[in-house]
This record gives sequence, C-alpha cells and structure tokens, in this order.
Amino acid sequence: MFIFEKKQKKFKIGKVQIGGQPGELPTVLAGTIFYKKHKIVKDSNKGLFDRTGAETLINKQDELSEITGNPSIVHIFSESKDAFESYIDFVASVTDSPMILDSTDADARIHAVKYCQEVGLSERAIYNSIYISVNDEEVTSIRESGVESAIVLAFNPKSSAVDEKIEVLESGGGFVDKGLLKIAEEAGIKKPLLDTAMTPLGSGAGNSVRLTYILKMKYGYPTGSGIHNAVSSWRWARDLKKEDKFAYEVCDIGSNVVELMTGADFLLYGPIENAEHLFPLIAMVDCFISEATEDLGVKRCEGHPFNRIVTE
Repeated sequence: MFIFEKKQKKFKIGKVQIGGQPGELPTVLAGTIFYKKHKIVKDSNKGLFDRTGAETLINKQDELSEITGNPSIVHIFSESKDAFESYIDFVASVTDSPMILDSTDADARIHAVKYCQEVGLSERAIYNSIYISVNDEEVTSIRESGVESAIVLAFNPKSSAVDEKIEVLESGGGFVDKGLLKIAEEAGIKKPLLDTAMTPLGSGAGNSVRLTYILKMKYGYPTGSGIHNAVSSWRWARDLKKEDKFAYEVCDIGSNVVELMTGADFLLYGPIENAEHLFPLIAMVDCFISEATEDLGVKRCEGHPFNRIVTE
C-alpha cells in the first residue's frame, strides 16, 4: 500500500468523519434509497413509500455500520420537490446519519437544500452534485442554505481522459466559465467530496479509477465514486445477470474493492439492499489497508474496523 505526500484533508459531516490517509479513517459507505423503480416506492412524485420497508433498510445499514465501524450515509434519490420533503423527514426521523440529496431535476435539488435549512438539517446534508450543468440559482441556493458539503463531479462529456476530467475541475473544460472547485467555493462549500464520475467498462472506467489516486495526490480532498455503475452499465454483466445473478452481484459489489485500493475515502455503493454484503467486504479491505500502512506511520482511528473485527 501507499500514503500520499500531500496533506490529506478530513471533514466532519454530521457525525461522520471522512478523508485522510489510507488506513487512517474507515471508508464511508452510502447506500441509495428511493431510487428509480425502487420496489418500496409507491408514488415517486408524491413521495409515498413503504415506511416499514424503508426503515428496515436504513436500520440494517446503521446496524452494519455499528458492527464494522464503517460510517454510513443515506443517499436519497428523489424525482420531485414534494417527494424530497417526504423522504428527508422520514430519513431524519429514523437515523442520525448524513444524507446525500440527489435528483436529476435541479429544481428538486434546490428545493431540498432550502428545505434542509428550514428544518435544521443543513449540517447533515450533502448536495449531489456540482457538475458542468450547475446554474447560478443552484449556486446561490446552496450558499444561502448553509449546506457546506457537496459532491463535485469530475465528468467531462467530451472525454473520459484523466486530464480532461481535471480540466473540468480546474477551468470548467469549456462547459462553464470557471472550474467546478471554484464554483463549489462560491456556493459556500467548505467540505467538497470529489467524485471521479464513473463510466462503463470500455468507456473510460479505468481512467476514473486511476483518477481517484491522482485527485487525492493533487488536492488532498476526500475522493470516491459510484464504481458499481461501471458494472451495472456494462452490457456483458447485464447479460450475465440473466443467467447467473450471484455472479453478477459478486462483480457489482466486488468492484468497490478496486476503487478502495486506489485510496478512495467514500463509496456510493448503489442500492441500500446491498449493505448486507458490502459492509463486511469493505471493512475487511480497510483492515488490510490499515495494517499495510501502519509501518508507514499511519495511525488508525479508534473506531476503525481493525479495532472491531480483528483485534477484539
């Protein structure tokens, strides 16, 4: 294993600490709930859902987080403003974990950060995301909401090359008039989480993985991705799923290890249902990394998985 020469930043978002050198803090794991076609969602516009089912999923993630030491985040996906309010209220009542606010609709995301301010949840909110389509209203709304954390997405539709992704972060890549890191700063984001913008295998997924190491080395910010998307969007894997669902799930969940071994601090691991298999796997890998970097001077935190599932 390795450590980074550049000082690595650590942020506290709600109760969760994220960042640092490999082996220092446990990997933060975010499972997605209320996603499109999620079977617990009854009406995605109104935000109606199976509350018992949702609570069971969130509680399971929290339970696994407590067992392993890997902090958890609830990744909320919403298709409307009204649904966001319903989802945020519910998640906040069930868990004290931070919440990622995600939607393909910018107006819904804007509404979500404003609502978090109204109900006193700004400290636990993570805006998803600041990317090349960000507009002035979003920037203003984030700044006024008091939300201090956001995912900054290094996506460049022109190219999946590492340099082109970095260009988006530093200069806007010709899509916006300034770099996304600068825009995030202007939005009041003091705790940026860099996302390498995972693409399908064969379309630059390898570059996205390599970018994790490079961004940590270059900026020192907490970095990660939703690497499972490389598998779920891979045609061969989708065909495999029809024939051997278990083999597909091994690829989907196992892909997170690839990202983690490049120094990632967080993983957007996909459907929250996968928590049961994902947390033990990542906790084990965290233990390997921590043990490997101990001789390099890295001191693991007290709540690290190594102290819970190895030394106890």
